[in-house]
Amino acid sequence: MMNGQPPPSITVGTRFIASGDSSPEMVQKSLLGSVIGRQGDSSPKMVQKSLLGSVIGQQGDSSPDAINRVPTLNRAIHVPKNITAPVEIRDLKKSFVLKPVLRGINLDVRQGECVALLGANGTGKTTLLRIMAGLTKPGTGTVSIAGFDSVRDAQQVRGLIGLVAHQPYLYEELTALENLLFFARMYAVKHAQERAHSLLQRVGLERRMRERVNTFSRGQVQRLAWARALLHSPRVLLLDEPDTGLDQQGHELIDALLNEHTLQGGCTLFTTHQLERALRLADRVVILSAGRIVFERETTKLDPDTLQNIYQRITQ
Repeated sequence: MMNGQPPPSITVGTRFIASGDSSPEMVQKSLLGSVIGRQGDSSPKMVQKSLLGSVIGQQGDSSPDAINRVPTLNRAIHVPKNITAPVEIRDLKKSFVLKPVLRGINLDVRQGECVALLGANGTGKTTLLRIMAGLTKPGTGTVSIAGFDSVRDAQQVRGLIGLVAHQPYLYEELTALENLLFFARMYAVKHAQERAHSLLQRVGLERRMRERVNTFSRGQVQRLAWARALLHSPRVLLLDEPDTGLDQQGHELIDALLNEHTLQGGCTLFTTHQLERALRLADRVVILSAGRIVFERETTKLDPDTLQNIYQRITQ
């Protein structure tokens, strides 16, 4: 069960899915929650109903042997060497029913760059990140991650992205270590045990690695979500208010993790309502309003008062 939601009828050993499609692509989609239910349900609850329920199984088997039966889905991803902007978004539009949410987004995020995405609630920030992560399909336009199209090359794109969102995408019945080993198996992470132990130590959960996630505080769950997102060394981090539930020490931790990712050449797009934090962490700020980019500037050319005035003028 994932975050309290019952899993669908999936058995990993035979990779049977109720729809009859047991291809790696369909299994991969179910992991990231992009399998839409019979009524077209792509809500967070449906997103939570994914593959790991089958690892636990009807007998509650969450043993290492069960986790090892999970099929490896990602092969080696060969990224072109001449990519200077790992994220390229062109004329992206998205509507829900008849309501436009994104109205022609054009945005590049360069290698080693950190971009803060600002805007009032309901301006399209989360929808943009969900499209980039493969959780929501775009209406029109394109999203390219390291040269791969987010729709046509969805499996490769998911292997290049690390996501920290409002939903932690963790399994409460498994321990912290078992969660990371499961996702390591899915992403074909080499030396999975060493990588998982290293990240658990890095996020301050080493002593609780063998405890179930349903015993964790909100802040500890968020720390583990960061470890999950970094597990496969993604090229691109997508962070939707990534400091949710964290104390001051937790804020300092994710600042350090973000800096390490940037120094290693990764790029980041994150949302926040904390303007000073955006100025401190980002190389560039982008402000959305009514589904459009209405302001964009490098942080070296801004101070807190100027950004505050611009933000208030745009969001009023």
